[in-house]
Amino acid sequence: MAKKKKSVKKESVKKKSVRRAWTPSDVRELKTLAKKKAGVAKISKALKRTVGATAVKAHQLGVSLDTRG
Repeated sequence: MAKKKKSVKKESVKKKSVRRAWTPSDVRELKTLAKKKAGVAKISKALKRTVGATAVKAHQLGVSLDTRG
């Protein structure tokens, strides 16, 4: 009779987040994309940042991320 292998569950290891400072070019691109009404998800993907980090920085700068009109 063949032995069955026990499936070993890997514990989900949370990846440690590394904070990156906002460069002037990052801020410029954020403002440009916000002016084009790109939307938070698209902007955050372009900047390679999280949606939350992008939204917080836009709020700090007083930039609207509204996609309407």
